[in-house]
Amino acid sequence: MFSVLILTKDEESNIRDCLDSVSWCDDVVVLDSFSTDRTCEIARESGARVFQRAFDDFGAQRNFALDHVGFKNPWVFHLDADERFNPALRVECGEAIASGEHSAYFVANRLIFMGRWIRHSSQYPYPQVRLVKIGEARFAKSGHGQREDAALRGTGYLRTPYDHFNFSKGISDWVDRHNRYSSEEAAEVAALREERLAPGEMFAADPLMRKRARKRLHARLPVRWFCKFAYLYVWKGGFRDGYPGFAYCMLNGYYDFLISAKIRERAASSTSRNSA
Repeated sequence: MFSVLILTKDEESNIRDCLDSVSWCDDVVVLDSFSTDRTCEIARESGARVFQRAFDDFGAQRNFALDHVGFKNPWVFHLDADERFNPALRVECGEAIASGEHSAYFVANRLIFMGRWIRHSSQYPYPQVRLVKIGEARFAKSGHGQREDAALRGTGYLRTPYDHFNFSKGISDWVDRHNRYSSEEAAEVAALREERLAPGEMFAADPLMRKRARKRLHARLPVRWFCKFAYLYVWKGGFRDGYPGFAYCMLNGYYDFLISAKIRERAASSTSRNSA
């Protein structure tokens, strides 16, 4: 058995369905960032233990939970409020834990948009570390999100994805959130441009190394927003996802445009200060 951690902030519209998907778990913990809606009330009604901590970044929130919550089980699956677990993933998590091979596991997500799985333009599978052994794995801030920072016995990969309803609060909410996220991503992209780009890493056997090499390459591209749209819609086959795929690719191009614009804004501001 393993515990489940859910990070929340004003997730009244999502939290009940998320908790229902892990109703079999004997230890569900909600780490809330001082929601102003009924998120915490609903979580407690569903039997979850609720803790609160002011949000700084996703990596720090997850590490805080690993260090201070006191989970009932030695393994924790990290789930977000707009995500849903499934029986097959529960079985595979149990098998991975029983094998004792790794300290953490990458898990892919099926992004659901406009009632459809966006299989191609979402770059599926695009895994993140979600299942971790307490005391053997850590997280670190990466842009607006997080990445794995350390895993004592290395990381493995699970085959079964979970479902991610990233647009569950509507496109307007997604745009508002990604406007905020783009400020953090602009800082990370600026830093990535300073890192060494080794072409051989693009074709490495390790998928994680390939993923990070692609991020460094993408950080250097001109007209990033158009490159992102073309990559997702044409190269990754987003056109096969129908209109939802087209809309998703356009929104991601817009997100990259915001990042590029904010990088230029940062550079102009820095030049202005230096010349003053």
